Parts: sequence; C-alpha cells; structure tokens
Amino acid sequence: MDLIINILSMTVPFSVALLLASIGEMFNQRSGVFNLGCEGVMAMGAFLGMLVPFLVGHGGPVSNGWNWLGLLLAALVGALLGLFFGVIVVTFRAPQGIAGIGLQMFGVGTAGTLFRHFVGGTQSIPGMANTPVPVLSRIPVIGPIFFSHNLMVYLAFLFVPVAWYILFKTSWGLKVRAVGTHPRAADSMGINVNRTRYEALALGGALAGLAGAYLSVCQVKMFSDELIAGRGFIAVALVYFGHWHPVKIMGGALLFSFAQTIQYNVQGLGIDLPYEFFVMLPYVVVVVVLAFTSRNQTTSPSALGKPFNREIRT
Repeated sequence: MDLIINILSMTVPFSVALLLASIGEMFNQRSGVFNLGCEGVMAMGAFLGMLVPFLVGHGGPVSNGWNWLGLLLAALVGALLGLFFGVIVVTFRAPQGIAGIGLQMFGVGTAGTLFRHFVGGTQSIPGMANTPVPVLSRIPVIGPIFFSHNLMVYLAFLFVPVAWYILFKTSWGLKVRAVGTHPRAADSMGINVNRTRYEALALGGALAGLAGAYLSVCQVKMFSDELIAGRGFIAVALVYFGHWHPVKIMGGALLFSFAQTIQYNVQGLGIDLPYEFFVMLPYVVVVVVLAFTSRNQTTSPSALGKPFNREIRT
C-alpha cells in the first residue's frame, strides 16, 4: 500500500511540466500552428527559472519571491520565443515542422551555452518548498497524493478548467478555434488571423517556458543539459492523445507520469533488467497509446500546419 501511495503521490507533481507544456501546445495547434520547438522553449525556461534564485542566493538564503520571479522570467522569455516563432511561420510562412526543429535546437543550445557561462556546472538551488493544504493534506491516502505539493502543482491543475473555459467559452477562444479550422472564413468575418495566431503562440510559449522552469525550480531544483529529456516532444504527442481538449490532455500527462514514476520505483526494487529498459518504458507507453487513439482524429484543426495568405484563394 505504501508503494502505491508513493507512486501516485509522485505522479501528480511529475505531470505538471507536461501538463503546462501540452496545454500551451494545444493553444498553438488550435490556432493552426504546429510547434515542434516546445523542447527548446522549455530548456530556456528551465535555465532562466533557476538562474534568478541561483544568482541571488549564491551568497545566502533565497526567499520564495525570487523563485516566483524566476518562473515569471521563464514565462516571459517563453512568450517572446513564441512570438519569434510566429514571425518565422506566420509572417514569413516558413514550413512549421522545419522551423520548429530549428527553434528546438536554438533553445537547447542557447540554454546550455548560457548555463556553462553563468553557472559553470551542475548547481542545486533551494527551489520552491512544498506547501501542504491545511486539513486536506492530513487525510489518509488522498492527502499525500493530492494535497502535499508546492503551489505550482495546485495552480497547474487549476489552470485546466481555466484553459477549457478560455477555449470554449470566450470570444478569444472562438477566434483561436476559427483560425485553426477555417481561417479563410474567419478572415471574411473580420477576425485578424495572423494576430490571433501570434497571441496563441505567445500564450503557448509562456506556458512552455513556465513548464521548463517548473522542472528546475520546483521539481529537481537544478539545471542540466538533459533536464528536459524529450518532454517537449512528449507534450506535442499528448495534444494528439488528448484530441486538443485540456481535460483529456491532463489525463495523458498523468498517464505518462504514472509510467515514469513506476520505472523509478521498479528500479529501486532491484529487478534484474537493464537500466535502459526502465528508462524507455514511459515513452513506449506513449507510442502504444497514440497508436490506438490516433485512428479517429476528426477533432484535429483542419488548418493545422497550413500557412494563411489572405491574398491567395484556395
């Protein structure tokens, strides 16, 4: 029983980075833009998120406010990278797949270079401490699983219904869905397609940067070149898994994190199998699940990956 509670209590915080990044990517794709550069944006967010508390706390303790400042800086730079990506694929209409890979390489390379320049080597930071919810955290079984984490965990899961409301119940969400499905019709109704896509990319970039900073500030409390470990690409896959719906995406993030947590705990049991087998297990789960869930993708934005030029009728 203790092992099960431990696995589930680790699953919830482990899913936060994927949850934030994949919901950000959902807004991108709902607007018609496919961004494979999520990994690079997360890497930049992870570095900048830990840089602020590291520099401030180099000579002493760090207050929690500096952790929040690092998270805010990561989100801001993520939004700027999203806008930069928009210039390439929205304004200049470059192929989105190739541009996304370029952004991924740029973000990962820049984060690693700046890390070695400003930090030099692996350094830990105090990071954000857990904040158990009064009363609720003391409930047997449920308390340790859901109510004994840091504030970013609670905020991330609260953002799921917020994202649902924004996407399906606001005029801006309607614009995002319109430009991702029928941009020509949206343009004829007076919606600025390019501006809406820029806004979605800024929001998606901010969430990806925040996801990366969560890893370095709230989860592992350090930065390394391998910190993101493919989570940006998994986030893109989870959007397909969740059929572009925030609640279903949350389920996918929890499923992947559950598999990841199992591999950590199984390794500790001393089972005589190669280490690499357990490392690949969560990724195999994602591939298998996608293989069975991708047969019906009728909910996909029909203009996904297609640049819009109002002067050319198709």
